[in-house]
Amino acid sequence: MIKLWDKIGDWVILFVLLLLAGVLLRLKNEPAVRGLRAQSLEFAAGIEGKLSWIGDYLRAVDENSRLRTDNIRLSSQVARSREAEIENRRLRRLLGLRDTLAAPTLAADIVAKDLTRQRNLFTINVGSLDGVERDMAVIDESGVVGKVVLVSERYARVMPFLNTDIRIPAKVQPSEAPGIVRWDGSRRDRLIMDHVVKTESVSAGQLVVASGFSQVYPPGYPVGRIDSVIARPGRIELVLHVTPESNIEKTEHVFVVLARPDDERVEVEKEQIR
Repeated sequence: MIKLWDKIGDWVILFVLLLLAGVLLRLKNEPAVRGLRAQSLEFAAGIEGKLSWIGDYLRAVDENSRLRTDNIRLSSQVARSREAEIENRRLRRLLGLRDTLAAPTLAADIVAKDLTRQRNLFTINVGSLDGVERDMAVIDESGVVGKVVLVSERYARVMPFLNTDIRIPAKVQPSEAPGIVRWDGSRRDRLIMDHVVKTESVSAGQLVVASGFSQVYPPGYPVGRIDSVIARPGRIELVLHVTPESNIEKTEHVFVVLARPDDERVEVEKEQIR
């Protein structure tokens, strides 16, 4: 019996379905069938209405994902545009700087920087092939940055003012009070100016510039501004706290001042030291 059903079962089911279809076609205009059909359509419409939020939800999820993608893309474009605008302003200031200096200058990029120690150094992408030598000043559009201490053919190491070994002969404007600017290795936003006589008229807010007593730094070029003046009891000298004009931690582009020290003057000064 089972084998017989396996052979004719599909045909029997097909015959029954065709028979039911024929009966329904014959009875489609009967009031009972029309009422049943109307109730079925009403029931299906109710179910569809209740489940329609699923399609809206899926469309909203897809739209939200697309908007997030567009937002990320637009944010990236805005960030790149903002960075390009900042870079353009910085480069325009650097180009204007070249016109204010008597000595020739060479533009350079900072390619490596470590300012986490007391004897800090950074690397620029110009070297002896570009005319860079030791003891040449390095500046940016705001002020003195440091000096070259080591040179290879294509790179140079720079000692910035955030190095406890550096000394910058400087003076206070407008009083012309001389002194030496250094970093004591503590606060990164403050330098120290020593050897300023107490009788000098100095006050907070005045500009400190390179004095020209050194052959390294261009005379008159900004170093920083006086933040506070300390008069120590029993001392004839003042100690000035100076805020650097250059923000060395954010600086990316610098100039090397291509001015070589006068060899004769160097030899004479060496003799005087002896």
